[in-house]
Amino acid sequence: MGSSLRIYSMCISSASLLSLLLCIMHPTTAFASFSPEETVPGGIVHLEASPPAPLAENSSLILAASRTHRHDPLDNFKRYGGGWNITNEHYWASVGFTGAPYFAIAGVWFIGFGLVLLVLLCYHCCCKRRVKLDELHEKAYTISLILLILFTCAGIAGSILLYVGQDKFHRNISHTLDYVVDQSEFTVQNLRNVSGYLDLAKTMGIDQVFLPVSDQQNIDDLNRKLNRAANDLESKTKENSRTIRDVLDNVRFTLIVVAAAMLVLAFLGLLFSIFGLKTLVYFLVLGAWFLVAGTFILCGVFVLLNSAVGDTCVAMKEWVAHPYEDTALDHILPCVDVATAEQSLNQSKTVTSKVVTVVNKVLSTVANSNFPPNAGPLYYNQSGPLVPTLCDPYTGRLDDRQCNAGEVNLTNAPQVWKNYTCTVSSSGICATTGRITPDIYKQLIVAVNISYGLYHYTPFLVNLEDCTFVRETFGTITVDYCPGLRQHLRWVYIGLALVSTGIMLSIIFWVVYSKQRRRRDEYIKQHADGQYMARENNKS
Repeated sequence: MGSSLRIYSMCISSASLLSLLLCIMHPTTAFASFSPEETVPGGIVHLEASPPAPLAENSSLILAASRTHRHDPLDNFKRYGGGWNITNEHYWASVGFTGAPYFAIAGVWFIGFGLVLLVLLCYHCCCKRRVKLDELHEKAYTISLILLILFTCAGIAGSILLYVGQDKFHRNISHTLDYVVDQSEFTVQNLRNVSGYLDLAKTMGIDQVFLPVSDQQNIDDLNRKLNRAANDLESKTKENSRTIRDVLDNVRFTLIVVAAAMLVLAFLGLLFSIFGLKTLVYFLVLGAWFLVAGTFILCGVFVLLNSAVGDTCVAMKEWVAHPYEDTALDHILPCVDVATAEQSLNQSKTVTSKVVTVVNKVLSTVANSNFPPNAGPLYYNQSGPLVPTLCDPYTGRLDDRQCNAGEVNLTNAPQVWKNYTCTVSSSGICATTGRITPDIYKQLIVAVNISYGLYHYTPFLVNLEDCTFVRETFGTITVDYCPGLRQHLRWVYIGLALVSTGIMLSIIFWVVYSKQRRRRDEYIKQHADGQYMARENNKS
């Protein structure tokens, strides 16, 4: 159960970006699926276990090998060949390198445009002189206006795509997290249900017949493990899911602010440029200079995040499809071997059989015996047909067995035995035909429910121990959630790239158009002054 706890703790904490689920929260074929849940007497929910496949010997698998064959800056930019492995610094270096172009663009833009602004400032302060304009470059003015409008539209389109993408991404990752949390809560509830049945089995007694002390001690040991696993898993789930939701909310808020700021920036820049508000344009250029650099950095972050999520989804798919090969994921989620899982299964089967043995001992030696009135507490006026014994679902070697004729199974035993229950007098003696008193009947039903619960929860415990349950969860994530995560992550970084590029080019043309507009206004003014002076000279 300790390995199961580590597995699910890793699932929850990684679902953030392991699917983002990288380390709470992420195959199309070859994955095991959940068996239908069934409701049984006593409110028991169980899963059917699937038989294990043969174990491949000396086999190993590099997860997401083709996706992760990238340049590694820590190894002289050689190709990384270790596959998906979040414990390997070279893997993270290769992932981080996917965002390097955008980081480089941000650096070049910030430094380069800063130098351009510095040069322009020096020119205007030190070299400013009035130049006579002999020709109006109407074509340059028109082209700069068209390009300004075009790049502004690109920035607006990028802002809209960014907003839509972040909204869909947030919904998808939230649904992924909800699914993983639901699976964790399902596991916690089942562990506690099993623990409850084991507690009942330990204290269960029918007409003063109890389980042996050694079996009660074994139950105590197993119960401690179950309760510790359930409590730790529940606390880890709450802690990690709360942290992940806080991170997701902060990311969403940041992206919404960026999208809104870029949208406002694009509109104001176009508006100020067209109306010739030169001073406001320059202030806007200074603010946009920083914002564009930050947006390119954010774009690079989401590019590498998209790479990591894509790698994780592919790695989970391949891990699910190859359950018995040695992979990097097995070192992070250590599943026990088949022998350990079989031992856990045998212990559960043993307790089930022991409880059935106690039930049948009471039925055979007490209920189905005709004691004389002087037999003391064993006599309560038993009469009528013999009570059928309970079917043990396992053989002496703990293999599955079919019920014999005259036995009742765990499902219908309560209904059948009710027909053998008598009505008792105030002294506790049967006043009507029957071989089971109401008190003994209640004790028998408790025992049956215990056996039934352990019998149907056993496959779930095995699936948890040998990682089948985790593989099923990963399989569902990779099929139902990974495609949407990867698609909407692309929308986000494409929106960031589009809005960054659009606003960056818009900034340039804010300056160019402002200059062309100033030249045009000066030319018109000079031309008008020349015509006025010519008319005055003609009059004189």
